[in-house]
Amino acid sequence: MSTILIRNGHTIDPANGLDAPRDLLLRDGLIAAIDRPVAFDSVEVEETIDAASHIVAPGLIDIHVHLREPGQTWKETIATGTRAAVAGGFTTVVAMPNTVPVNDSVATQDWMLDAARNPFTRLFAMPAATVGSMGEHLTDFEALAKARAVGFTDDGKPILRDAVMRAALVAAARLGLPVSQHAEDPTMSNGAIMNAGPVSFRLGLRGYPAEAEARIVNRDIALLREIELDEKLRPHLHVQHVSTALALQAIREAKAQGLHVTCEVAPHHFALTDEAIGDYNTNCKMNPPLRSEADRQAVLAALLDGTVDCIATDHAPHARHEKEVEFERAPNGITGIETSLGLSLRILHRENGMTISRVMALMSTSPAKLVKLTNAGSLAPGKWADLVIFDPTPEWPFDSSAALSKSKNSPFDGATMLGKVRATIVAGKVRFRS
Repeated sequence: MSTILIRNGHTIDPANGLDAPRDLLLRDGLIAAIDRPVAFDSVEVEETIDAASHIVAPGLIDIHVHLREPGQTWKETIATGTRAAVAGGFTTVVAMPNTVPVNDSVATQDWMLDAARNPFTRLFAMPAATVGSMGEHLTDFEALAKARAVGFTDDGKPILRDAVMRAALVAAARLGLPVSQHAEDPTMSNGAIMNAGPVSFRLGLRGYPAEAEARIVNRDIALLREIELDEKLRPHLHVQHVSTALALQAIREAKAQGLHVTCEVAPHHFALTDEAIGDYNTNCKMNPPLRSEADRQAVLAALLDGTVDCIATDHAPHARHEKEVEFERAPNGITGIETSLGLSLRILHRENGMTISRVMALMSTSPAKLVKLTNAGSLAPGKWADLVIFDPTPEWPFDSSAALSKSKNSPFDGATMLGKVRATIVAGKVRFRS
């Protein structure tokens, strides 16, 4: 395999407390050494990358993407989705199970993770927690874990029955893996297609109340307490794409009580509000929906105070013809894997004062820990040679028509991004360069 020397960059590695000029030597797909500039002057390499004025950091990790394969390849494929991912600086992605068929078996998961799918990134899967994601009967957690599952989820649907969610948390705890929950009480959101509030009233659309998200979060937290007391286990609840102040406060309190609760937020929930829907823009329709400005500010506050564990895109591609319909008929979901870094740097770093090191922790180090990828999210010698090199200074408008995702359903067409990915390296190979 190739030997690459990355020179003159400013290296940020939150896992090891590094934020300083360093050169990196990559060999045989691993980090071989990291040292001060000039330390590698006499080393023979096959390629030298000059990273002057650029940030060198662990490759980004997205633990929540929809790659649509098998079954919906007109929207996206594993190859096209991961090609878009490396353009966004990602070196690892975790695929959700709402494929056709649902990824609820070892056979389907093995097919998805086979090298024949031609992924540009490292690819992992979080298979369905229940058969067919129907919320009734657990899948074979042990067999799926042996087949490289990094957690279990019925993403897009909550595990609604208390007994089933309790059984899922217990089974996953015995394997040391998380249950990743889509927090929504459908008895409160049934038929709703956007956030409940003044905007939904003005548009004449049925609104989805914030309480519907918090109700499931509170139910799941109560189950954690019960399991810890009765089973003497420590289950890990991960709450997906949290979007409301109510749910974030419940998570904050559960963490303070020592329960093993983690959560993610998506860039669209700290970048936009329901006002972005404007004149029924279906590229602003997703679940959970864009919320109020008060909720957006609560998401920002939770990112800044450490309540939020990681940023995940919920990348959900849909073909143009599927979105170019009446708002009520359009599917939920937006693309996000090519805009995540640019939005995070602009909104979190520049506008809200978060350090770039903290942004990298939210986008790489922390998600690696959440799904126990012990060789990722770090630039320590011996770890995977998965890196992103980016210039943190340029502003540029996102052009959805030029995106590498197969689908173009982004609410950020024309929006200002900050920072530009210059190279993405996966297993010691340059998979993207600009």
